[in-house]
Amino acid sequence: RLCELLDNAGRGWRKLAELAGAEKRFKCSAEELEMCSLKVLEPRGSPTQCLLQLLAERDCTLRYLLGCLERMGHEQACRVLSSAVQDVIRITVQPESQVAAEGTQVSLTCCATGPPGLAYQWFCGRQEVPGATSPELVINTASLAGQPEWYICRVNSGAAFTFSRWAHVQVEKSSSPSSARGYCPTMAGLQILRQPRPCCLAEGDTLVLECRAIGNPPPQYQWFRNRRPVEGAQAPQLQVKLVTTAERGSYSCRVFNLFHEVWSQEVDVEIGEGPRQTSVTPHLLCSQAGVSHSVTPPSLVLAATDKVALLIGNMHYLHHKQLQAPIVDVHALSALLRQLDFKVVSLLDLRKAEMQMAVDEFLLLLDKGVYAGLLYYAGHGYENFGNSFMVPIDAPSAYTSEHCLCVQWVLREMQQRRTGLNIFLLDMCRKRNLNDDIIPQVGALEVTANIVFGYATCADAEAYELSQGELSNGIFVTFLKRWLLEDEKITVLLDKVAEDMGTLEITRGRQALELRSNLSERRALTDPICPPGQDESSARNLQWAKAHVLPESRHLRFDCGVTVQLGFAAEFSNIMIIYTRVVAAPKVITKCEARLTDIPEELDVDLKCTNKESPEELGSPLAPVWSLGCPSCCLYSRICGLQKLRQELAFTVYLQYRYQGMDDFVEEWQQVNVGRPLIAKLNLQ
Repeated sequence: RLCELLDNAGRGWRKLAELAGAEKRFKCSAEELEMCSLKVLEPRGSPTQCLLQLLAERDCTLRYLLGCLERMGHEQACRVLSSAVQDVIRITVQPESQVAAEGTQVSLTCCATGPPGLAYQWFCGRQEVPGATSPELVINTASLAGQPEWYICRVNSGAAFTFSRWAHVQVEKSSSPSSARGYCPTMAGLQILRQPRPCCLAEGDTLVLECRAIGNPPPQYQWFRNRRPVEGAQAPQLQVKLVTTAERGSYSCRVFNLFHEVWSQEVDVEIGEGPRQTSVTPHLLCSQAGVSHSVTPPSLVLAATDKVALLIGNMHYLHHKQLQAPIVDVHALSALLRQLDFKVVSLLDLRKAEMQMAVDEFLLLLDKGVYAGLLYYAGHGYENFGNSFMVPIDAPSAYTSEHCLCVQWVLREMQQRRTGLNIFLLDMCRKRNLNDDIIPQVGALEVTANIVFGYATCADAEAYELSQGELSNGIFVTFLKRWLLEDEKITVLLDKVAEDMGTLEITRGRQALELRSNLSERRALTDPICPPGQDESSARNLQWAKAHVLPESRHLRFDCGVTVQLGFAAEFSNIMIIYTRVVAAPKVITKCEARLTDIPEELDVDLKCTNKESPEELGSPLAPVWSLGCPSCCLYSRICGLQKLRQELAFTVYLQYRYQGMDDFVEEWQQVNVGRPLIAKLNLQ
């Protein structure tokens, strides 16, 4: 029913996606929204159903969904959904603590939603306030004795009730004698009584800034750092525990109500002892006519011209222990990075030449200012003489650097593209390789102050994956995905991941995240994208889009009158799902089935995992994810290793059917060519 109401271009599913995205974890990327919109091309496809499934995967609750529909003003959809949500009393506007000047009036407000006929009752401490039975409580501060009074509101409907949070009212004498009793909030709008003060702290201290104001309606607060809003900082007091250098900067507070807005003074917060150089100072000293004064440069918002990520997971090694976690890790990071507007190429099980070519294509996406890195690798690896090596699946049993890909070489190539940020997340072992005593000559690295290495384990140590019977994330990604969407400097984010990993008892003393960085600016994965000229941006987008184009769904019509739908879904950039479904058949045909045959031999296709009646039978742990977009009553085949295609992908659709009253099956077939799907377009061979 929701799909019927929201599958339209007006006040429909796109508006719902926009409102739901106000909560960061529910925000859909441009690629996900495009995937939803393309559902209209399917016979029974629904963009709304696709969107709701994406929200469900991110643990969106029915109550949050109902709130989004209410903000849309879609009454019909609200009525449909409200029957599935328990009708309880919910406080929507909480009373705010206030500081008021002596002799003024203060207004506290509490609003709630729920069943019809809600009743309100205000309390001062444990005592009912006589006659205070409306959502707004007006207090005359002249009656208060100077001590803070605590207020709370009860909202009830019959026997059901709930309480607001506590709010306290502090009365202060104004510093101006003339305004002690003459101040009128209704006339003046807002007045700041207490300004934040600058401070200098050491790392690990607690930062406390305070801004107090009075006004009617009551003031609201939003703190800013370097002129960017601080997420969740919407109280008169800003408190940050265990500060690091990431918290230093210029802070100010925006104070506002329904009618007015004022700003506090901007104050500097210094954290720790930074290096002092005479050539670079925070203020520029100017002299004119013998008078010296300082000019403070405006705060700059860091931005990327684009954000690109290459994710490689190697599992099925030919001569070494096979791994389980990379498929889940790469998929989890792909989904999170797309929410941050990264262009993501995700690949599984690459040989040496394929890894090299994948990196070469990745480099083509990079340009000056691009946040190039994220290069994430999960698989076997080692470290010799300070250089890290990624091991491809075809490496021999006694491999050396000749058989592997050197991470430092990739970094040097990225630097030559003048990227704005280079991040390497290496989920691999760093033990010394005793078979390799060669020191590779990768060339000198530039001093760019924009490099971050996040190692899943320390030098000369191993990285582990948990054996839990069923597939799950590796240890590194288990903790990394908790923090990846946070608006934090990337080094601060990885510090938090390291702290979380340290709480895992099973790996304590065996595996610990190691962070290496020379990053000098507050660069974050959440930084906005400000694209350059149209030509450069279009060229990058075209290169990336090549690796993500699926063949179009098509219908095959056979001589017997049967119509078969051929559909496609992507699991990774080099793994594709093909499904066949009989959508029409003459009444005289009682049994009919369409199967794939003659799949090119160079592809990694297990014939035991083709033409299966359910996605789960394919053996892929990600089947519950990609199968959501597939229709029912299909036969599924999983095509791996698309990077190995030397020519266009061609196969045979083999139709087998039986007429009424006959025991024997009749056969027909058609040759199908779907071109070069996904990563095959880049010719990695």
